[in-house]
Amino acid sequence: MSTPRLPRRAALVATAAAAALWLAGPAAAQGSWPTKPVRIVVPFAPGGTTDILARAVAPELSRAFGQQFIVDNRAGAGGNVGAEIVARAPNDGYTLLMGTVGTHGINRALYPKLPYDPIKDFVPITLVAAVPNVMEMNVDKARALNINNVADFVKYAKANPGKLNMASSGSGTSIHLAGELFKSMTGSYMTHIPYRGSGPALMDMVGGNADVMFDNLPSSMQQIKGGKLKALAVTSAQRSPALPDVPTVEEAGGPALKGYEASSWFGLLAPAGTPPDIVNRVQQEVAKALNSPAVKEKLVAQGAIPSGNSPADFAKLIDAEHVKWAKVVKASGAKVD
Repeated sequence: MSTPRLPRRAALVATAAAAALWLAGPAAAQGSWPTKPVRIVVPFAPGGTTDILARAVAPELSRAFGQQFIVDNRAGAGGNVGAEIVARAPNDGYTLLMGTVGTHGINRALYPKLPYDPIKDFVPITLVAAVPNVMEMNVDKARALNINNVADFVKYAKANPGKLNMASSGSGTSIHLAGELFKSMTGSYMTHIPYRGSGPALMDMVGGNADVMFDNLPSSMQQIKGGKLKALAVTSAQRSPALPDVPTVEEAGGPALKGYEASSWFGLLAPAGTPPDIVNRVQQEVAKALNSPAVKEKLVAQGAIPSGNSPADFAKLIDAEHVKWAKVVKASGAKVD
């Protein structure tokens, strides 16, 4: 039996309609995005600043887009595990990364075989916030060792090499590198103990199992305010408005620490090839959220400086950070454990 043929005009119309649908498909998909939950991968354990910032913007994005933005903690290897997951994910807008200065500024200089390319495998969306780190000690340990400031710390650490241990959120993170830079500039030595995020490290700090940490300020603020941790100095170039009485490392450390600065930043990225329409829509909604009084006041009170900048400006920051931290890694002699 022969297949019935459509009249020529009808066949042409059908062909044109099919072509139009095919061409409109990606645009239509972008316009309707999201039609299901979106995952924000946090490459560290719960409780740290990366996690705090992701959970600050996720509910705002859920409200703006009418779909759940779910935080998914995938810790390991200084953020590399979570970053690789996103780098290998489909570029359809349903998997995003809360990247850090570690995953996208430090790790390429620190790890000989990084499982992703921080430039080629991602498209920047927006910088969420920048934060200083804070050099802090367990309060009881500081009291027992009569360490009241950075000068006291350096004196003790140099006289007792290896007796102090230094907690971090993982090898190669900004928290680790801030400590390594401090060690190299002061000639002091501390035993590095990497954790799978700030949250677990802070638990050991509060519990007295770790002595010192150069943590991101937002994740430590509650413990500092609660008197569990003693803030010796902030690692930024200027004092933090959230802790105005705490000096900078450069202020407190004297000539040996002149020029010391090791701040952190956190921002959203998507797999390379994610449609620009999706990238721009997410950036716009994050910027709105960060400018809302409720979110902005909450983050500022914790020591964060909200941003929400453009994808292009975020890309420039990432490029600049590669250059900066490669020099820090080389100068400090830092290595992954």
